[in-house]
Amino acid sequence: MDLSLRYATKDDAALIAEISRKTFYDTFAADNTKENMDKFLKDQFTKGRLMLEAGAPGNTFLLAYYNDAVAGYVKLREGKILEELKSFSAIEIARIYVVREFLGKQVGAFLMQACLDIAKQKEKQLIWLGVWEQNQRAVDFYRKFGFEKFGECDFLLGDDMQRDWLMKKHLT
Repeated sequence: MDLSLRYATKDDAALIAEISRKTFYDTFAADNTKENMDKFLKDQFTKGRLMLEAGAPGNTFLLAYYNDAVAGYVKLREGKILEELKSFSAIEIARIYVVREFLGKQVGAFLMQACLDIAKQKEKQLIWLGVWEQNQRAVDFYRKFGFEKFGECDFLLGDDMQRDWLMKKHLT
């Protein structure tokens, strides 16, 4: 197994958009209507929007490769401060997506370790994320890395208001 990482730039926006649409669809289409999925994907994962995200201060994108194939990516975001976390220096895992063909090949663990390493390099006290309450595979994955639930928030998928769990891990 040959896993590698590289920092993404706004030149990678089309690739990130493609991975985002594919992985989001593969993960959530069975549990949501076609209309809500189409609306969310069209609004959230455009090349233009991701070019803005990839170039924005405080955002870090990493692309994971399995051998020479793109296997997933992560988006870390600084600057979004939740009321519950205001007393901590924190960083958010805004997305951690693995292409379906690479599930079970340690790509997610590789990306997560990179997130933890970057958070520690940036001297963050805490790392946090949001995850759909019904995505048990992801919840279990985060718990394996020591994340614990600390709250909930709304997540709008198309026209469907859903609940995300907020999970955190202390680094110090």
